[in-house]
Amino acid sequence: MDRPTAGDGRTAADPDPLQRPTRPSGAPPREPNPAQILALGFAGVIVVGSLLLSLPAAWEPGRRVSYLDALFTATSAVCVTGLVVTNTAETFSTFGELVILGLIQVGGLGVMTMSTLFALLVGKRITFRERLIIQEALGQLSPAGMVRLVLYVATVTLAFELLGATLLTLYWWLAYDVPFGLAAYRGVFHAVSAFNNAGFDLFDSRRPSLERFAGDPVITLVVGGLIVAGGLGFTVLADLGRRLRHRRHRLSLHSRLVLVTTAVLLAVGTGLVALGEWSNPATLGSLPLDRKLWAALFHAITPRTAGFNMLPMAELTNLTVLTTILLMFIGGSPAGTAGGIKTTTVALLVATVRATVRGDDELVLMERRVPALVAAKALALAVLAAGLVLAVTMGMLLWDGHALEATVFEVVSAFGTVGLSLGITPELTPVGKVLILLTMYAGRVGPLTLAVALTRRGRRPRVLRYPEERVLVG
Repeated sequence: MDRPTAGDGRTAADPDPLQRPTRPSGAPPREPNPAQILALGFAGVIVVGSLLLSLPAAWEPGRRVSYLDALFTATSAVCVTGLVVTNTAETFSTFGELVILGLIQVGGLGVMTMSTLFALLVGKRITFRERLIIQEALGQLSPAGMVRLVLYVATVTLAFELLGATLLTLYWWLAYDVPFGLAAYRGVFHAVSAFNNAGFDLFDSRRPSLERFAGDPVITLVVGGLIVAGGLGFTVLADLGRRLRHRRHRLSLHSRLVLVTTAVLLAVGTGLVALGEWSNPATLGSLPLDRKLWAALFHAITPRTAGFNMLPMAELTNLTVLTTILLMFIGGSPAGTAGGIKTTTVALLVATVRATVRGDDELVLMERRVPALVAAKALALAVLAAGLVLAVTMGMLLWDGHALEATVFEVVSAFGTVGLSLGITPELTPVGKVLILLTMYAGRVGPLTLAVALTRRGRRPRVLRYPEERVLVG
């Protein structure tokens, strides 16, 4: 007897080639992909940190921190943002500050980097799957050499933080007569916070962050230098190290693109801040000439996702506010401690626009051809980031009710893991706090990684190739 067919030559028992195969009953569950593991890892550290900051031992005497505020602070620390609903030095005890410092270090290096270092210390072998997750976390192109890269990341981080802590300790001790023990404690805390682009500080609310050091060249160079170094990315730092050891070594396209874009953003940012604030008596206007330039430079550096400020944020002119928003949205560079859509993304978008206007068939940068898929990824990242910022801003305007300018600034600061604010963070409603902490989390994990973690269930094989058809654009 003939078996019934499906009308296309297949029997009814034959599987449909266009239907996604289902997992057999009783089969083991599919393992999470690297993006999902990274997202869950950051979430787990945030939860642990929030529980620690909820303990009375983490508070100053007479202070009390709600769980939502503890969760917000832990998220801000792990996501190396620096937005705070309450002053850190006045609210948290030494134990609480050390918890925050630990969360900053874990968040800056990355969950997988820290867990890999721990595994190496106890003699555990790093599996290939774990190397794939590290590759995803550090934004590398290949899983080869991941353990060596993790060790390099740890060494470079320790070296920069130790150098920064030493310089800050000696400067505050000798130039500002701060007791050596307090100078050392603050030096370590602010060096770790600066290199990891976190923006947490230990100064009181009368002159928060680094406002008391406005235009100080030493603070600008040390703290600003740590911010830039952390924001360049470990891939670039490693490439620069090879260049210093071997003069004939040619920097990769990625490193050259990061360095050039960073230099351009710092130069343009400094110029725009100086232009906007030069005669403003509440910011640069009251400083001598040399300190004006140093303070303008620092304010161009800090939106690169650091969050420290030397100028009172509420007194900035509209030009400086807009400049800061743009710099925060761009952020730092891939494979580092910074957030934002990243410098390379902006460079690729600009290059794509130029190539399109010129009618070029290929995207060429610095005498190198860039694959179309990389440019498409940059565009996808920018669109996802802009969509996230827009959606959260609308939610904030609906539920929180602050002015549009301050709201956009707050949301972009959260997404870029920056930590700068026009002063509305302590006034956020519970809904506003939840929206901002979710935005910080999305900004640290990365909107593209988060989208993959939430949607990918395994790659579906392509069985059809559809005909091509043009679409009118513009």
